[in-house]
Amino acid sequence: MSALLSVQGLTAGYGGVPIIEDIDLDVAEHEIAVIIGPNGAGKSTLLKTVFALTSRISGSVKFIDRDITALKTAQLVPLGISAVPQSRNVFPTLSVDENLDVGTYAAPPGDKQAVRETVLELFPDLKDKLDQPAGELSGGQRQMVAMGRALMSEPKLLLLDEPTAGLSPAYLEIIFDLLLDIRKRGVTILMVEQNAKQALRIADTGHVLVSGKNFVSGTGEALLADDAVRRSFLGGAAT
Repeated sequence: MSALLSVQGLTAGYGGVPIIEDIDLDVAEHEIAVIIGPNGAGKSTLLKTVFALTSRISGSVKFIDRDITALKTAQLVPLGISAVPQSRNVFPTLSVDENLDVGTYAAPPGDKQAVRETVLELFPDLKDKLDQPAGELSGGQRQMVAMGRALMSEPKLLLLDEPTAGLSPAYLEIIFDLLLDIRKRGVTILMVEQNAKQALRIADTGHVLVSGKNFVSGTGEALLADDAVRRSFLGGAAT
C-alpha cells in the first residue's frame, strides 16, 4: 500500500537558501512518525515545507497519491492536513470554545457538534474551561487547545512541531498518551520532537535528520536500540 504522505528529494529553505536537502520520507496511514535530530538539523523546516510554509527549491510532496507540492496552506486543510506550530499556537484572547471553533473555518466538518464532543472526550481537561480565555491556561492546557483546534477539521494527517516543548514532566507524559489516543482514532501523526527518547517509544517510525539531510530511518524500537543513534541523539546507553 502506498504511503499516506510521501516526500521525495525535497530541498527547501528561506530566501533561496536551502535548510533541508534531498529529503526522502514516507509516512504510512495510521502511524506515528517522529522526526528527531540535533538543533539546526532542519526538522521544523521539513514540517513547515510539507505544510507549504517555506520556499521549496526542488522535490515533491504527495498526499494520498496526489501531488500537493504547489498547493498553498489554505488548500491543504480541506484535503485533510492540519498542523500545530511550536509557539503562538492559540488565540490567547479567545475562549477555549472559540479557539476550537476557529479550527472549523478552513474545512467545516460534517457534524461540528459531534466533532467538538469527540475532541472534548480526548481532552477532558478542557471541558470546564470552555469559556476561559486560552491565554490564561497552563502550557499543557494550551497545547491541548491547539491540538483540539487542529482536530476540529477532521484531518487525516496531523503535523506537530515540538508538542511537548516547555511542558512539565507530568504534562509531557499526558501529551504522549494523547498522541496514542489520537492515532487510535484513525489520525496519522508526523511530529518533530526534541524529547527524542520518549517520542521514539511511542513512534511506529522515526526519521533522524543531520545537517538538513537524511541520516537514518527505522522503527521507533530499532532506533532506540541503534548504538550510533543512542550515542548521538538519545543521551547514551539504552534504558
